[in-house]
Amino acid sequence: MKINLAVLFGGKSVEHEVSVISAVQAMSSLNKEKYNIIPIYITKGNEFYTGEQLFDINSYKNIPELLKSCTECVLVRSENKVILMRQKMKKLGSNIISEIDIAFPIVHGTNVEDGALQGYLQTLDIPYVGCDVLSSAVGMDKFAMKILLKDAGFPVLDCCRFADFQAENLEKCLDEVEAKFSYPVIVKPINLGSSVGISKASDRRSLEKAMEEAFEFADRILVEPAVVKLKEINCAVVGDSESAEASVCEEPVQCDEILSYKDKYVSGGKSGGSKGMATLKRKIPADITPQQEEFIRKTAVDAFRYLGCTGVTRIDFMIDMESDKVYLNEINTIPGSLAFYLWEPKGVKYTELLDRLINLALKRYRKNEKISYSFDTNILSMGGSFGAKGSKR
Repeated sequence: MKINLAVLFGGKSVEHEVSVISAVQAMSSLNKEKYNIIPIYITKGNEFYTGEQLFDINSYKNIPELLKSCTECVLVRSENKVILMRQKMKKLGSNIISEIDIAFPIVHGTNVEDGALQGYLQTLDIPYVGCDVLSSAVGMDKFAMKILLKDAGFPVLDCCRFADFQAENLEKCLDEVEAKFSYPVIVKPINLGSSVGISKASDRRSLEKAMEEAFEFADRILVEPAVVKLKEINCAVVGDSESAEASVCEEPVQCDEILSYKDKYVSGGKSGGSKGMATLKRKIPADITPQQEEFIRKTAVDAFRYLGCTGVTRIDFMIDMESDKVYLNEINTIPGSLAFYLWEPKGVKYTELLDRLINLALKRYRKNEKISYSFDTNILSMGGSFGAKGSKR
């Protein structure tokens, strides 16, 4: 019997389109003999839709027309199982579209990759692929991630953190940055990916502009010193907190000083970006020393396990070519294209990687089932009057 696998993608995120690319790519590579694939597209308005047309990347050129041919739906838990049902009920016939055995979120960015969607799936008590609520949230919040990793001794750059209310006195923020760092600096939204809202500032005026731009995409931003002679290295990790392994290392080749959204998804040649991160120009393996490769791969695995990640992540590093120092930049808990291209050089096919991710999700679910979430004493059965305010004594 096939496993009913719901692939969730899209969502209210600036990386919405990237998610669609990653999901369609993955759905075409899943083992059709093993899985009954049920696509669930989340619109930018957070409505859920399902339908056969969602498998075709060309259908997304006209989203309103695509949705007309799909069925609006909702996930419901009933009788100890999760069911995908019609949102708008029919008077005749069944409103059940399918039972769901496991969910596979292939989403990027805020509101979906940051633990919000994972929390929803956890509440439904359904196995789901990828990081749990906490590791997803930490991975998305670049400042929280830095604090945790720095405390554990991982090499990360120092930074300044600002919230939107502080933008009312931006001059004070500029003073704080200049007191702590020399130019140039990098400004980025705390909780976005795909290089959205990231810019480099070389003086006070450009710093002010960069901070204003970053605040357009997030309510919290961070500023960190720029590595002038920079080499970027990425490494994927697959597994869980018990056991994990690193992929080969890659060196992205950027057109701009900062690896941009265009570099990642648009400048991929004839495909027009339809293959997502797989079209990015890169060197595989990366042009680094054996010692640097060993350090990066080990650090990637250690950080993955320390943050309690599950599934596949991509961890991005920076090498300061002047000092040869390596810094851990950030972790992507659901990387573009699921970083499958970093596993193929190790002989791991995309279909095999997807199978492994699903098995890891089932392993975590079975493990969590052994944890007790109830307590024998039910205070509601003890009698007496608790009053309108209840009691916490």
